[in-house]
Amino acid sequence: MTAPDPSGPAAPGSPGATAPGPSGATTPLLRRAETADAAALAEVWLRSYAAALPGVRRAHTDDEVRAWFRHVVVPGLETWLAETDDGQVAGLLVLDGAELEQLYLAPEHRGRGLGDRFVELAKSRHPGGLSLWTFQVNTPAQRFYARHGFVELERTDGSHNEEREPDIRMSWRPAG
Repeated sequence: MTAPDPSGPAAPGSPGATAPGPSGATTPLLRRAETADAAALAEVWLRSYAAALPGVRRAHTDDEVRAWFRHVVVPGLETWLAETDDGQVAGLLVLDGAELEQLYLAPEHRGRGLGDRFVELAKSRHPGGLSLWTFQVNTPAQRFYARHGFVELERTDGSHNEEREPDIRMSWRPAG
């Protein structure tokens, strides 16, 4: 069973809570995405993909990605976003059951603990375990997920993903 969706600000200390940052500004708030967020989410995904995976062929155009967020991701999957004090989207997390489908951060928000917060949120939503795919060329993502307890299950030649890029299946299971 998953935790109920928060209807307001997250409880202090929870993965979605805000906290003062080094400059006094609060860290981004994690909240469920709404229909109106789809365009901003797609833009973060496009910018992040370009920055993190410059050598990986994208299977879809920018407009197709925007439509996918608008018609598939936000309405049909458990989609979370990180929102800054000024209302900007700093990152996104997409879950499909216990599958961590997407975790992308705006390039300027990488290295600030936001990805850690998203993984903790995903684990709290699916405490029995999570699985994901990452591209073999994305060694920073592999290190990130390994740091969070994910282990490699298999490597493929990429023939089953749209990008045709060799990938890795990873999984996290709680201790005990």
